[in-house]
Amino acid sequence: MFKGHPKGLIAAALANMGERFGFYTMMAILALFIQAKFGLSGTNTGYIYATFYALIYILALVGGVIADRTRNYKGTIMVGLITMALGYLLMSIPSQTPVPEDKKTLMLVLTLFALFVIAFGNGLFKGNLQALVGQMYDNLNDDKKRDSGFSIFYMFINVGAIFAPFTAVGVRNWWLEHNGFEYNSDLPALCHSYLNGTIEANASASLQTLADKVSGSPVSNLNAFANEYLNVFATGFHYAFAVAIFAMAISFVVYMVNKKFFPDPKNHHAETNADGSKVIAMDPAEVRQRMYALFAVFGIVIFFWFSFHQNGLTLTYFARDYTLLKIGSWDISAEIFQSMNPFFVVFLTPVIVGIFGYLNARGKEPSTPRKIAIGMFIAALGFVVMALGSVGVPNYSEINPELGGSPLAEAQRVTPYLLMGTYFILTVAELFISPLGISFVSKVAPPQYQGVMQGGWLGATALGNQLLFIGAILYESVPIWATWSIFVVACIISMGTMLFMVKWLERIAK
Repeated sequence: MFKGHPKGLIAAALANMGERFGFYTMMAILALFIQAKFGLSGTNTGYIYATFYALIYILALVGGVIADRTRNYKGTIMVGLITMALGYLLMSIPSQTPVPEDKKTLMLVLTLFALFVIAFGNGLFKGNLQALVGQMYDNLNDDKKRDSGFSIFYMFINVGAIFAPFTAVGVRNWWLEHNGFEYNSDLPALCHSYLNGTIEANASASLQTLADKVSGSPVSNLNAFANEYLNVFATGFHYAFAVAIFAMAISFVVYMVNKKFFPDPKNHHAETNADGSKVIAMDPAEVRQRMYALFAVFGIVIFFWFSFHQNGLTLTYFARDYTLLKIGSWDISAEIFQSMNPFFVVFLTPVIVGIFGYLNARGKEPSTPRKIAIGMFIAALGFVVMALGSVGVPNYSEINPELGGSPLAEAQRVTPYLLMGTYFILTVAELFISPLGISFVSKVAPPQYQGVMQGGWLGATALGNQLLFIGAILYESVPIWATWSIFVVACIISMGTMLFMVKWLERIAK
């Protein structure tokens, strides 16, 4: 699988593992942390979540411009790692929960500032490391090798992501147990509803039952319990963010040790190849055609990311609100489902690469644009599964404690295998789209625009992420099956548009 690939490929992937660890820590706990910390609704949390994830990717465009202008990709990447670590440090500092009303705005602003620091560091780091990986293949003249190289890169960077949700949950649950409590996903919402005075009789009875259960003894003062449980619960999340700092430190060391294996555009610029030979200047008309093709693909993948990145928002809400958090005799947390995607990425990548290699040896491998279109169709199938599995579950308004609802009993919840199967399908779709899309950008982008076009790919992801809040609005206002159906439609439209343009894109990519 590694034969013929540049020496720096695995080193670059290992350097990226810390960023993935932090990313999936956020994917697993950010939305739930914000709701537990500030008592915000799912919709308002969705606005914050969507904006944060949009910034992570749109700032990659800024990072690409900085690296392209300075030709200092390596230095920009290094600063990005340090900046991300600083952001996680800010997120890890505990503060009082529930947040007093007179301090809520200030504390929310400080939290948003910490998220911005993480997003800015990610922008300096992510797209530019991908650009360096692409530059490793510029002199190989083997586009199929480039595709498989990016798939291998994508696989290795997700190794760290597998452990991030387990680590975050482990730290949070350890802190709960240290303070004499057990974990329960329904309690934060019930506690906030009780303290706000909006809880109804049925929900209040549920709160009393759960409070007795997680405390290990009867609770006589629900007000004191609600305050203490929320404080311990949120503090555990704060400490979970601190683990990402150590992951960043490991990535920083790996990156510094292996810097010599990465190409250095600062030394040979766009006018020369890595071997010193002169590059023939690209015709301006060809540059325009390539840019048009890239922007067309960027526009299409917006709708994929709008659907796919629901995994940290509405799919996590669904895990908390509607899913039986038990596999056999093993109790699990809602956040654990976020490990499914990177797990499947790591173990399915060799399979996908092997299939493409088999087809390539027989001259039947689809082009990269066709692979992306196939990925869109597979993503639509994933949300079809979710829609069918959600038929018959009550609307969220019926179980929302703020509206007088009570959490579903275990017998009313859906099997956890529904989400596991969905993540399996969506991960297959991702492997057809994300690493191959990055490869397509590195192949088609004019040499002088490598960094900014990798930033453009991430910028398209940002626009899709900014639309994530629509999912949160739908989740709280329409039947759950209808929410997933919207994503089916988005993916099918994307697939159709890609197939309509596929021959033009194939011609540009030659």
